[in-house]
Amino acid sequence: MSVGEGSEVLFRLFGVLDVTGEVIVMWAMLLIIAVISFVAGKKLKERPGKFQNVIETAVEYLDNFFTDSLGKEKARKNFTFLGSLFIFIIVSNYSGFIPGVGLTPYAKAPTSSLSVTAALGVITFVFLLISGLRRGVKHYFKRFITPMALMLPLLVLDEFIKPVSLALRLYGNIFGEETVTEELYNIFPIGVPVIMMVLSLLFCALQAVVFTMLVSIYLDEVTE
Repeated sequence: MSVGEGSEVLFRLFGVLDVTGEVIVMWAMLLIIAVISFVAGKKLKERPGKFQNVIETAVEYLDNFFTDSLGKEKARKNFTFLGSLFIFIIVSNYSGFIPGVGLTPYAKAPTSSLSVTAALGVITFVFLLISGLRRGVKHYFKRFITPMALMLPLLVLDEFIKPVSLALRLYGNIFGEETVTEELYNIFPIGVPVIMMVLSLLFCALQAVVFTMLVSIYLDEVTE
């Protein structure tokens, strides 16, 4: 049995939840992130060690990245969501480099599944909607008739296109990269796949940056 874009259902949990290779990797990935976050938060020191230095450097990088797009106040206010989104996407992308992931139905990169990227798109849509309404209901809906009421249908449509485009862009890029690497491995098992994987190191990071950068831009639009 398969679902959606070809993800094979390995088993069904509680008779309701279809568990695929992407879901298994996602669960393992979330568990690892949770453990690292717990350990990092539990052992904070005034004189940080190497582990704390790495964590603090990563957080500082993300803070600067979102501050450049949103300004300091908005970036700090929405850092939890945006930072979590970035970490989830980049770790999901890089999970494809784990030996065996992507080459077997039992383990696949979560972001190579349209179901996962569509869920990220829906979550982003809800987050932007709530953020815009918090700014003020009148202010939020006034955006759709500015500069003229004739723009209403296009601007409303644009609100729904944004999460769809985010989901399809991320899915298409990661699924395509994973598929090409797998095919190259089958044709040229030595040499060429290694080159592709080296290029993918930059490519996967870039996809996480682009996704969260676009979300921060959309967030700035609904809250300005």
